[in-house]
Amino acid sequence: MIPPQLLELKEKTMNTLTQLGAPPPPAAQHNPLANQTVLTAHGQSETQKGIQLTERALKRIRIAMAKENVSPEQGGLRVGIQGGGCSGLSYSIRFDSQARERDRVYEFGDDNVKIFVDPKSFLYLHGMVLDYEETLMRQGFNFINPNSTKSCGCGSSFSA
Repeated sequence: MIPPQLLELKEKTMNTLTQLGAPPPPAAQHNPLANQTVLTAHGQSETQKGIQLTERALKRIRIAMAKENVSPEQGGLRVGIQGGGCSGLSYSIRFDSQARERDRVYEFGDDNVKIFVDPKSFLYLHGMVLDYEETLMRQGFNFINPNSTKSCGCGSSFSA
């Protein structure tokens, strides 16, 4: 337990830094969706706990589908989880020709790009936002998952 004197000192220090115009602490600075437009699937409200995409992710999915000769009418992107990885569960992402019987299907954009999620994976992925990042250090999809309690450094595995 943190003594009340230390908590008070921390609060005073943060107030002083804020007043001086210092940037917020790193924990407050890191928002992976800052300045991003998050898209909700057709037919869903923003409060429903489905799968959402950023515009960057949708653009990258379209590029990859075109490269693989998969049209939105033919198939979509299957997003799921599987056992394994350094944190217990790993994200999986691949193209699929059609939805399976019990899949949840989410459609995005004017061209109705489809995302397929099987029922087991949906338990771990509901409320997730799929983003795409392209920096000097990293290029790939980011799973911003509110159900993740711990993730590994590479960001491809998690535990819930």
